[in-house]
Amino acid sequence: MPSLLGIDNGLTVTKAVLFDMDGTVLAVARRRVPQSMPEARFVERDMDGLWRATAEAIAEAVSLSGRPASDIAAVAATAHGDGLYLLDQDGKPLGPGILSLDSRAGDIIADWERDGVADRALSLTGQTPHLSAPSALLAWISRHQPERYHRIGAVLGCKDWLTFCLTGHVGTDRTEASTAFTDVQTQDYSLAAAELYGLERIFDRLAPSAHSAAVIGHVSDEAARATGLAAGTPVAAGLHDVTASALGIGAHKSGVMGVVAGTYSINEIVTDKPLTDPRWFCRNAIEPGQWNAMSISPASAANYDWFLDTLCQGDHDKANDGGPPIHQAVASEIDAAIARPSSLLFHPYLFGSPHGGASSGSFVGLHGWHERGDMLKAVLEGIAFNHREHVDALGDGFSYNQVRLTGGVSRNSSFAQMFADILDRPVTVTATEEAAAWGAALCAGAAVGLYAGPTDDPRDLDAISRTFRPDAKRAAAYDRRFAVYRRISEALKPHWQALEALGDRERGQ
Repeated sequence: MPSLLGIDNGLTVTKAVLFDMDGTVLAVARRRVPQSMPEARFVERDMDGLWRATAEAIAEAVSLSGRPASDIAAVAATAHGDGLYLLDQDGKPLGPGILSLDSRAGDIIADWERDGVADRALSLTGQTPHLSAPSALLAWISRHQPERYHRIGAVLGCKDWLTFCLTGHVGTDRTEASTAFTDVQTQDYSLAAAELYGLERIFDRLAPSAHSAAVIGHVSDEAARATGLAAGTPVAAGLHDVTASALGIGAHKSGVMGVVAGTYSINEIVTDKPLTDPRWFCRNAIEPGQWNAMSISPASAANYDWFLDTLCQGDHDKANDGGPPIHQAVASEIDAAIARPSSLLFHPYLFGSPHGGASSGSFVGLHGWHERGDMLKAVLEGIAFNHREHVDALGDGFSYNQVRLTGGVSRNSSFAQMFADILDRPVTVTATEEAAAWGAALCAGAAVGLYAGPTDDPRDLDAISRTFRPDAKRAAAYDRRFAVYRRISEALKPHWQALEALGDRERGQ
């Protein structure tokens, strides 16, 4: 039976996942990819290092599968969207890749909001530019690194860089292309969009766009030596990881709210009309004539990971010495905290929020009698509250009849139930360990005719899903807590900039 390779590159880990045609995982290999933060608000990584780590993961996955590489029918990649990966005119990396956690472009965004560019961008491109948008980062480079800007040979997303390394082909797909420079009506690249941002010089350097399930190249001899793949294996264009995750859990279709509780709070719904609003991005869906409305912020499970990494080191050490995994070790504390009342709230804005770049996270209502479990419960609750802000916004524009949830933290049944209670809607969790990689694999399979299209998922989704239904009493209690959470967030807004200024002064800036 043919197999498929899905590559999934996140903000800290790159993964290679081999699937059988029926969606069964044959092998998974991971490599951590270090981030670099050379100064405040810069979040980068070495592009060659990313490729080496990905190539090692692919080679390990092929070996672990116990199958010959020639069985792999096709390959596709997905990766974090937005950010910026540049090539020079010789096809070499032009500086480090810039991740979607980067926030250096605050001055650019402020200027665009002040002079009306942001409003015009919403009308033309379907979205207001944000801190890690390719448009904002390119404008920052043009302003602060003009020599680098003039050397740009190609503008890529993260997964496009991996595809280039596999094939030598410069290209992207429809979902990635729509992160900044497409006309929301035509869904094609727009010179007017580049001109709006003052970036017309690089318009012809934007990577050519193809359907996510189109073969755009084949594994080169050099890439085959690095990865263990068979030279000539077809490589599809792939897709932005927001879309890939929804596709992997059966949520990339009309009437389904896809929710990804990962590093980012991702909330999305496919529509057949390009409805725009400052609260969401209206970007290309996989198929022409469909759009993906996404309401997102960097304010989800990364907050929970931060808490565990920063304040639960003893449990990490025990896990490394053969004790229970960290998530299992704290689960009983969380469950006990959920069962008792608490004044404690948490705003999950450690890495960003829906409210702008100056926002910051906070515990409020904290008392000396609160325990670690109370804080963990507040972190998870705050994550779900932030998702609710986005879901409520999308609900103002689109109707939906089900919610599908994914992300590592969704495997915690207490969190999934909390999510259903906070949204006051049934929430379905699909047992898909590698949702984004499977979304990429579906595109790879469709590209070579193994599936009728990327949404032709061969799995019985009902059989591998569990639905959590809201409890009316808990939903009402969470509704009251959410109202307080929102009021406090609004009250803090005027003070976030002053808090940031304190840190700037302490750093001597």
